[in-house]
Amino acid sequence: MSEETQEGGLSGLKETILGVAGTAVTGFGIWATTNINKIFGVEEESEVKTEQVAEQGQPAAQPAPIILNVDNSSTNNASSGGGTHTIVKETVREVAAPAPAAQAAPVEEKKETTAERIARLKKEKAERDGGTN
Repeated sequence: MSEETQEGGLSGLKETILGVAGTAVTGFGIWATTNINKIFGVEEESEVKTEQVAEQGQPAAQPAPIILNVDNSSTNNASSGGGTHTIVKETVREVAAPAPAAQAAPVEEKKETTAERIARLKKEKAERDGGTN
């Protein structure tokens, strides 16, 4: 026969204390690994900065200059009969690109269902039988 030993109340308390201690050690290990840089005083670089160097022969890319020639000479003003002022206003509008035309899908003929086929065949048979009588 097998012998069974009964454990006392202190062994259950011992197992509970060991479980709590193991959980605490695991929690401390997780905290230490996530904060290892702070523990050892290492500072992280928040952002890596890069510099782009332009070659000596080429200037940095700049938009093309807008050249606007307006004649405001005194001869132009005198010939029109009075002083005129030319006002040039430049407006920039952003227009969305037109959507590409939807390509027309080929029209597929509706497939005949079984019920429609039976009805059509019965109608054809009735026309043949009725026409021969």
